[in-house]
Amino acid sequence: MNVVVDTAPLTRAQLVAVARGGARVEISDAVLDRLRAQRVAIDALVDSGEPIYGLSTGFGALATKSISPDRRRSLQRSLIRSHASGVGAEVEEEVVRAMMMSRLTNLCSTVSGVRASTALAYVALLNARITPVVYEFGSLGCSGDLAPLAHVALVLMGEGEARDASGVRGPARNVLASAGLAPVELAEKEGLSLINGTDGMLGQLVLAIEDARTLLEHLDVAAAMSIQALRGTDRVFAAEIQALRPHRGQRASAANLWDLLANSPIVHSHLDDPTQVQDAYSLRCAPQVHGAARDTVTFATEVADVELASDIDNPSVLADGSLTSNGNFHGAPVGYALDFLAIALADVASMSERRTDRLLDVNRSYGLPPFLAHEVGVDSGLMIAQYTQAALVSEMKRLATPASVDSIPSSGMQEDHVSMGWHAARKLRRALDALRDVVAIELLAGARALALRAPLAPSPVTAAVTEAVNLASGGPGKDRWLSPEIAAVSQLVRGGELLDTVGRFVPLR
Repeated sequence: MNVVVDTAPLTRAQLVAVARGGARVEISDAVLDRLRAQRVAIDALVDSGEPIYGLSTGFGALATKSISPDRRRSLQRSLIRSHASGVGAEVEEEVVRAMMMSRLTNLCSTVSGVRASTALAYVALLNARITPVVYEFGSLGCSGDLAPLAHVALVLMGEGEARDASGVRGPARNVLASAGLAPVELAEKEGLSLINGTDGMLGQLVLAIEDARTLLEHLDVAAAMSIQALRGTDRVFAAEIQALRPHRGQRASAANLWDLLANSPIVHSHLDDPTQVQDAYSLRCAPQVHGAARDTVTFATEVADVELASDIDNPSVLADGSLTSNGNFHGAPVGYALDFLAIALADVASMSERRTDRLLDVNRSYGLPPFLAHEVGVDSGLMIAQYTQAALVSEMKRLATPASVDSIPSSGMQEDHVSMGWHAARKLRRALDALRDVVAIELLAGARALALRAPLAPSPVTAAVTEAVNLASGGPGKDRWLSPEIAAVSQLVRGGELLDTVGRFVPLR
């Protein structure tokens, strides 16, 4: 697959294809022609001798400092070197590539004013699978994700460190040379254009949306398994009932549960049992909670799509060739969406843990053995798997504390309000990893419980999922080392095999 940077906005699917799939990138002739025309305007401003931010002045609190013409290209190099000040763990390859792809589209926008050759050099980095070494801490999410983007720009200049296509880390100049690429000498304004945007947090938001959607589908599947194992009813998921409160996400989740529970002998075995008048909230209200999280993803998607279609740089080249300072780099819109997702995902994880706990509690599981153990007392079953799940949920609740409500002034009070959007993105990635394991543990418990319900059988679709999960984990039986079994089911979730299995029976919404 090739992704062409054209006059149309970059799509989420295209960004993911480059970040995760290694898709090759091209720039259309129309965009290259536009960049060349924009650069004429920039060169005219350079020759004018006027003090213009980004061309002939310092940056941030040093914006009033005039730079002589013979030092203006040195200004761009100094900007990148000084801003490449990240510390901490190395950021994941897919995040760096997502950030680079987002920044490239802004370099190719109507406002950046970079040379076509510089944009093409950025493309060459992506296509050579060269990944600049970017560190976790350094961005405040305002004036762009400055430090992370500066580490990328540093590699473009032949400085700093990078990983080659095989993942080997080394000096950037050597990595570039091995790929047949030459360092770029930045021209006026280009240093600023390379680092001034929300691309780091936006790239992570797009990846998070992709992951959250699939995890919420897995949660509907896990809930359907738990509902059957706990002798729950499907009546509450009927379309007629859901139409009384027609939130889009709720109706989609309820429709999934209705389809996943269809033709379930377990469900039909006790529909008229007077001892079960109402199911617990974690069963009965699953569409309301899962659905609200789905609607949160929809909101985040709308934010991401607007951001992908935006032209973000400061200062920006306007249609008349003038260069105008602005604040479009502020990450608040993206930061809020990232934090909102973390809150919603923590809540669905909490509900998943409650269903798992019910499966293991002999007083609430309607005949299942305590902790789904094989030889009760000798075996502990999945007792401590629920501890692990609870620990993950607790961590997700901590990660749900919003980063975007914080602000630490910087740059001599010139940048006196920042978004912390990058931090919101980093903790959301950890929350998504935790949720994947939370879902895996509910699937593990649900599959074991359904196997123990034999000869009663679950619905055909959840029977197929149960078989896949128990095959990967070992199913019911004597106590075994649980960590590899949890990891195996988590890998099923990550790889999407379970959703492929579901798709052979019913379409998920």
